[in-house]
Amino acid sequence: MTTGPDSTAVGQNDNPLTLTNLKAYYLTSYFGVEREVRAVDDISLSIRRNEVYGIAGESSSGKTTLIKTFAGAVRPPLKIVSGSIKYQFGDLELDPQAVSEEELNQIRWAHVSYIMQGSMSVLNPVRRINKSFKDFAFKHMGLSESGFWEAVTAHLARLDLVPEVLKAYPHELSGGMRQRVCIALATVCQPDFIIADEPTTALDVVVQKDVLAMLDEIRRSLQSSVVFVTHDMSVHANMADRIGIMYAGRIVEEGPTRTLFTAPKHPYTAHLVSSLPRIGDTSRKPALEGRPPNLSDPPTGCRFHPRCPLAIDKCTTEVPPLEVVGDDHRSACWRSDDVTPLTTINELESEGRA
Repeated sequence: MTTGPDSTAVGQNDNPLTLTNLKAYYLTSYFGVEREVRAVDDISLSIRRNEVYGIAGESSSGKTTLIKTFAGAVRPPLKIVSGSIKYQFGDLELDPQAVSEEELNQIRWAHVSYIMQGSMSVLNPVRRINKSFKDFAFKHMGLSESGFWEAVTAHLARLDLVPEVLKAYPHELSGGMRQRVCIALATVCQPDFIIADEPTTALDVVVQKDVLAMLDEIRRSLQSSVVFVTHDMSVHANMADRIGIMYAGRIVEEGPTRTLFTAPKHPYTAHLVSSLPRIGDTSRKPALEGRPPNLSDPPTGCRFHPRCPLAIDKCTTEVPPLEVVGDDHRSACWRSDDVTPLTTINELESEGRA
């Protein structure tokens, strides 16, 4: 597990990203019937300087939509309905909603970079890798041709990538190598803030470990903040300083990684952690009944209540606020004191997974 900045020592002005009561909905219309999908519904959080912030949750919980708002990549039918987003990079402070697309393009990659899912769909299949690097280097770094080769080959060397990859087409590289190239591409401009959306999806365990080590090395060398999105809690145990747990468009729990593994205060978090497989354990894992709610028609009250083993009548009618339940720890659960951890971080450490 990585060691991030002391939460008591990091001030508001050091946060590269701050969200306040953000609502981002998909507004669609089919055959005259309008519908809104509440993918991000009233989220407030801050990403601190030089930390790895993990976002966890099952599919369709709103994770990817949330980080689209982080990157300023809000396009119809997605719309920010209310709330605010603030970037803070040294003396540069701005609201990505209030600036032009041209101004946003100057911020992207130079200050905010985005490592997307699926390296094959990110890289242009008919262009050599060096063409993509040149686009970034010339536009955001102002380099000459000779300066480009010097800077990029030095960057690749730091990441244990040989210069020959620049001459390759994407299909000539393995999946793991393509993902490493995508990470190198996203960090060549030395951004302050890196967003990684499921960067290890579809990679085998050995390659996954190398990719995670590479990303962590970049974060340390650049002193960047990283938002790391994955549903794999074992990856969060290794990478994240803090974790935000998403369910049905909302953050239901947030806190230091060790705290969420040893003393979760939301039943959904406890079940996520308990889903991790154990070496030699052949017992059946506890499963949550039901399915995630339809975000165009979510349940009243706590959105987790139809599946929650601790639900009471109050949960069906009143939305629990995300409140402080411990040191740097917040939970949105009416029965947070009754949540029992189903696993411990010690189990992961004994298996070398945390």
